[in-house]
Amino acid sequence: MTRIPGVVLDVELSAPLPFVHALDTLGHRRDAAWVIVRLFTEPLAMVTLDLSDDLAPDALLAGIRAEAGHALGERLALVGLTVHDLTADGLALTAITGTPPYLAGRTRALHFAPPVTVVICTRERPDALRDCLISLTDQDFDRFDVLVVDNAPTSDRTRHVVDEFAPRLALRYVVEPGPGLSRARNAAIAALAGEPGERIVAWTDDDVRADPHWVAEVVRAFVENPAAAAVSGAVVPAELRTDAQVWFERFGGHSKGRGFVADEFGPLSGESPLYPLPAFGLGANMAFRLAALRKLRGFDEALGAGTPAQGGEDTLMFSRLLRGGATTLYRPSALVRRVHRADLDGLWNQLAAYGAGLTAFYVALIRSEPRVLLALIRLLPRVFRDFRAGGDFPRELLGASRRGMLAGPWRYLRGPRPAPPTKAVISPSRR
Repeated sequence: MTRIPGVVLDVELSAPLPFVHALDTLGHRRDAAWVIVRLFTEPLAMVTLDLSDDLAPDALLAGIRAEAGHALGERLALVGLTVHDLTADGLALTAITGTPPYLAGRTRALHFAPPVTVVICTRERPDALRDCLISLTDQDFDRFDVLVVDNAPTSDRTRHVVDEFAPRLALRYVVEPGPGLSRARNAAIAALAGEPGERIVAWTDDDVRADPHWVAEVVRAFVENPAAAAVSGAVVPAELRTDAQVWFERFGGHSKGRGFVADEFGPLSGESPLYPLPAFGLGANMAFRLAALRKLRGFDEALGAGTPAQGGEDTLMFSRLLRGGATTLYRPSALVRRVHRADLDGLWNQLAAYGAGLTAFYVALIRSEPRVLLALIRLLPRVFRDFRAGGDFPRELLGASRRGMLAGPWRYLRGPRPAPPTKAVISPSRR
């Protein structure tokens, strides 16, 4: 019998709970259920439940209560209920007077929504891009446009996918001939040259599936926090069908321990944006006010996918904002799903790239702020202690991350320096 390490489920507690089968429809045995727990659409936790046997709705509810009871209790208290009011048949909504505060807050914020552009930078991955765009057609807030940046294309496949969605999305298409994710990101900023600085620019990747409430929750965060320069959200696995995908999630996944607790970073937060890096976001799910991107003159083109450094451009952008006195927010309700690498070789390469991107980011930061070097030197003993620990994570995968970290500084220094912008080919917005 084929074994599948995990299945990822969304469970809305205000509705009847599902029966979770240990065997999938093809007869494959599933080890565990990774359950995204929601209440009134808000994601509150991800709990992992054993699937050695089927989980009936009552057993599923008991597992959720055991692992996420505190978060549920806080939210239910806002509507005058407790966790004991939860049943396998769903919450007794008749006991609630009016619209739940969470949903009312979203509706109120969207009334004041500024203009929004979702940017997807892609390179010869038309099938992944198609799935990402499908998820954007299913948003519960539709007052946004989409800008697809086709980076160093070798075919017209990406353009054909964009054309497929022209009737369903307000789309713009940009070709950035120079390879590199940061160049593609900067091409998007250049394409928005005539837009007001209040515009929200929300970034995601072509291997991401946006939750139906993603755009709405990004907008809500900015409206409710006018001083915020940036917002990031939760990134959860789209699937856990291989051991490599589960290992990546256990290593920290894309969320890196951020969890489902909202947070704020800025002058008064007291957190150092050096090490350990605070939960201020990553490129698959981040949004900025356009004015903030312009002020920092875009992304460092020696960082990011498609460069020797392989990553770090998103971390540097957040760090520069924080060190400049800006406020950034983490809002897990702005949720997306990302497909992890399915094989161990792919995971090894991914962890090596993340390690290289991390130390390349530090070199880039030192290059712009030399005084940071002394603070980083003082942090080195803590870094070495953390990486010696490793827990029960496979040694070869920890080794990949460490080797990447050692290579990162050199990779950054031999990477491309900012080049004059190429002339992008832009197709106008259309619906």
